[in-house]
Amino acid sequence: MKMWLIIISFVVLIIIGTFLLLCSCAKKREQKMVPAGSPMTEFIHFQFAIYYLPVPANDPLAVLRHLVAAEHKNLTIVDEIKWAEAPTGMVVRARIAKNVQEEYAPPNMEALQYFGHGVSREQAQALQKCEQALVLDFGHPKQSVLQGLHTANELAEHVARETDGLLWDEQTREVFSPDEWHKQRLTSWIDEVPDVSKQTAIHSYKSGEYPRAVTLGMAKFGLPDVVIEDFSWALDRTMGDLIKLLSQAMAEGASFEKAGEFDLDIRAIAHPDVRQVSLESLKPNTTPIVYLSLRQGIWQKGDPLNRLIEITFDRYPGRDVHAKHEKMSSSLFGWKDSISAVDHPTDELLTASQKAKDKLPALREAFTARLQPGEFIQVKAPFSTPDGGREYMWIQVTIWKGDKIEGLLLNEPYHIPDLHGGQTVKVRQEDVFDYIRQFPDGTVEGNETEWIIQQMGKDKQ
Repeated sequence: MKMWLIIISFVVLIIIGTFLLLCSCAKKREQKMVPAGSPMTEFIHFQFAIYYLPVPANDPLAVLRHLVAAEHKNLTIVDEIKWAEAPTGMVVRARIAKNVQEEYAPPNMEALQYFGHGVSREQAQALQKCEQALVLDFGHPKQSVLQGLHTANELAEHVARETDGLLWDEQTREVFSPDEWHKQRLTSWIDEVPDVSKQTAIHSYKSGEYPRAVTLGMAKFGLPDVVIEDFSWALDRTMGDLIKLLSQAMAEGASFEKAGEFDLDIRAIAHPDVRQVSLESLKPNTTPIVYLSLRQGIWQKGDPLNRLIEITFDRYPGRDVHAKHEKMSSSLFGWKDSISAVDHPTDELLTASQKAKDKLPALREAFTARLQPGEFIQVKAPFSTPDGGREYMWIQVTIWKGDKIEGLLLNEPYHIPDLHGGQTVKVRQEDVFDYIRQFPDGTVEGNETEWIIQQMGKDKQ
């Protein structure tokens, strides 16, 4: 009887697992291509607020009316914005939230550590006792998309200064002092075009086995927020730069000529600083065009309440998604892979490698305890070549259990035709030669053997 129960339970688990796998695959298949044309909505609306510590220094509504009449005459104050009816001009609706803790609660102290800009600890503590907030709803047609956002940024700052408040961006979920708001939201405009990355935020976090990055704030441009799924932490900056470039292009008016595809040409970016910085980051062996595949993104908890565009890389060759990521990255931002031959390891090299090995147990514990966003660990390990030799390559660690390490191959092999960059590989901890650990602040530890190998190469010349 027990044997039959075990068999039945096993069959049920197989059925459930198969069902979940099919549902996951079906979910991916249901992702529709982003249609051709402009992704911008006809009518744009967004919300800012000003929190007071605990009450305003002056009447916010009176200050607002005065500023609109004196400095922002292109803006009309209205009692109601009918979201189903696009206004012909730029409008703002203002209201005072008096029961703030229930009606419009400010972010807590923990959130302010990450999303508070120019906010002192004393201000953060006072914000927890806030009694009033001025809530501002802005709306305008897409023809006024950039002018409308600039006007909204200016007006919100002016009101905050004259009433002694802190600014809240409902779309990006951030709090600013007036000075920091001015620095981020207004100084980056050139020729009436903003640096979109200063108007939005990107949240990168681990979703399942790999990271996920999504923007917040693109609704202020009447545009979908942008998401990239399942990349390695080593490509976090690359994916972030790519998200920023697509967001910038869309905000500047880019349209998609073909459904599900967009050829993003960095040279076509209008904002001179964004364009120049991006072009200067490219290496000589690169192209300034990235060929994107665009799908309607799948919403996850915590995402902005907005449409989503997911960037995929199906137009790049590769045996799997990670190989496509590596191919895109090397094609857009360039690569500088090199190989160093070491015929006879020196005592100095072996000593440096042993020091790295000695730190592996602690690294494994750190990895198991869960790394912070932006933090990653890479290990260098040998792979057998067809001629009986060994080729040492770097691996982005994704799984580390006991002596077994699994991850993404970061190098393109020179002598092993069956391997490719971006491929999932497995190695043993005892075979690891060196490591690299990058911390969330960008500082790096490890890779002590690299300098020795480079010096050995110079000595041969």
